[in-house]
Amino acid sequence: MGLKTPYKLAKLPPDRRKIETINTLRSANKAALAIAELKGIAQTIPNQKMLINAIVLQEAKDSSEIENI
Repeated sequence: MGLKTPYKLAKLPPDRRKIETINTLRSANKAALAIAELKGIAQTIPNQKMLINAIVLQEAKDSSEIENI
């Protein structure tokens, strides 16, 4: 009993011309801009750990509530 591939896999890495299209590069640029803006805003928060801990606690509470249903 041999292992058979159900389909032929493409060679890696893919051709850059197919991946790096104008739309892809524009989207990457918008994402980088949004991340930079978020990073700048985050630096204005006095205690960033407090915000992160609140998010983690809220997620844990919501997760426990879902599991108990």
